[in-house]
Amino acid sequence: MRTGGRLVAISDLHVRHAENRRIVERLYPESDEDWLLVPGDVGEFVADVEWALGLLAERFARVIWVPGNHELWTAPDDPVQLRGEQRYRHLVERCRALGVLTPEDPYPVWEGEGGPAVIAPLFVLYDYTFRPAGTTTKREALAVAEEAGVMGTDEVLLHPDPYPSRDAWCRARVELTEKRLAAELPADLPSVLVNHFPLVREPTRVLRYPEFALWCGTEATADWPRRFRATSVVYGHLHIPRLMWLDGIPHVEVSLGYPREWQPRQLPPGRLVPILPRPEAPR
Repeated sequence: MRTGGRLVAISDLHVRHAENRRIVERLYPESDEDWLLVPGDVGEFVADVEWALGLLAERFARVIWVPGNHELWTAPDDPVQLRGEQRYRHLVERCRALGVLTPEDPYPVWEGEGGPAVIAPLFVLYDYTFRPAGTTTKREALAVAEEAGVMGTDEVLLHPDPYPSRDAWCRARVELTEKRLAAELPADLPSVLVNHFPLVREPTRVLRYPEFALWCGTEATADWPRRFRATSVVYGHLHIPRLMWLDGIPHVEVSLGYPREWQPRQLPPGRLVPILPRPEAPR
């Protein structure tokens, strides 16, 4: 086992798929000092989320989780039928019982290779502002998506209670998170911003179905990487694992995805993506 910790990440584990569950069972750190970031979509059932995060928390020095949209679903066959904010808070409490950090906990400082840096786990949803060209309102954008045969499952299973809509919940989370980042991030340290959804729209430009971008983020966070001195931005959700450099900042998607997506790829699935030390910027 190597010495000296790394900050690594993987998201969109979707452990209800047996193939993905076996991958999680084989995830191990290279060092006893490695930290693991898990930017959401571990699973739809609370019990599955607990199983996966509990296993990983036993192996890694620190595990940091943020919710994806799938954790927030209230699936009809999940024994835990909590909705919206109550479901999120329940997941936070289950994570705390496992020793897993969440967006509701103090921001930890990574002191290993590539550090020091403040890790900021975020829970910011989407507000339908990644709209198709030619649309100016949520209603118009949803109509275009429906005509194209694209409709997020969130419209059925992700309940925003007690907020009147998912975009209202997003606006509340943006306001709360923005204030906290401004108040709590030390001015002398860079940050690693971790969110399930991309913080900027650029990664969604390559979606096979561009209308799906509606459920992929918010324009309200577009300047956060610069404003909050990000040395790296880590996200999932799109199931398009890659590295993009924007304004000199690496934006790293760390998704595993569904078996039908990762099975055709040449690289072995379930590789932990190194975040710090960060990759060298292109010249």
